[in-house]
Amino acid sequence: MVGTRSGVMAGSGTGRESKPGTTTTRRRLLAAAGAATTVGLAGCLGGRDGAVPAPAVTDDRIEEDWRLVDETSGTILETEVGPITVRALEHTTIHEHVGMAEAIAETFEAEGSPVVFFATRVDLRPGVDRLPLGIGRDRVMSQVRTAADDAFRSQLRDAGLEDVERTGESTIEVETGHEATQYTYRGSFPLSTEIEAPGGTTQPVSGSVEMEGRVAVWHDGTDVLLAGGAYPVERVTAAMNEALPERAPDADTLIENETLAADPTAFEEDVGALIVAVE
Repeated sequence: MVGTRSGVMAGSGTGRESKPGTTTTRRRLLAAAGAATTVGLAGCLGGRDGAVPAPAVTDDRIEEDWRLVDETSGTILETEVGPITVRALEHTTIHEHVGMAEAIAETFEAEGSPVVFFATRVDLRPGVDRLPLGIGRDRVMSQVRTAADDAFRSQLRDAGLEDVERTGESTIEVETGHEATQYTYRGSFPLSTEIEAPGGTTQPVSGSVEMEGRVAVWHDGTDVLLAGGAYPVERVTAAMNEALPERAPDADTLIENETLAADPTAFEEDVGALIVAVE
């Protein structure tokens, strides 16, 4: 039987506690964007009073197949621009795929899921009519996209991915009709377990699953929105097959879990659909 503890999602957990690195990475992203273009961002984005609304996800699968594992909101930047205090406020939600998280826990005795999704709304205050020296939206969004790229790399590494590299950049249209810049990434996710060996002993087995990540950044006329996620590009059982000893049963026999043997394109489609459904 597949047994004991895995390296899957090392250092992450379920529940409402923040995952190590998540808050730090998000603050680094938002602070980098805000510090570089404080006046310009405030000029484009201000105007709301009260709390920043949570980013909404209009695709039904967010309720059916995913669960909220962390949610944060508050002030992440405060700086003086002449006589005016500029504040950056955010609201972020982080979800994990329920089926994958449960399969990982059952098979590898580890918490968390390599299939994750997050969305962030950023609001800077006050608006352009109250600030001098406004900077154009193109320049602002260029700074935000650069910060998002750097931060998402870090977030993927914090989630347990190794050898993270950006593999592409494109534009997509989200469901609200706005154009977003989307970055794609590749990395690997380590897995380890033990299998039964002759003589009643166990043998450690370590492998890795090839992973892909995406993050999209856009301006909706009021706020900057960020949405992204990560998913495997190969079946978990196929990845473990490559690591098994020559005479061992194949992973489909050892790992009796349909989610770990599922076609990974289903997870890719989920993440892609959720990204464009954020508003």
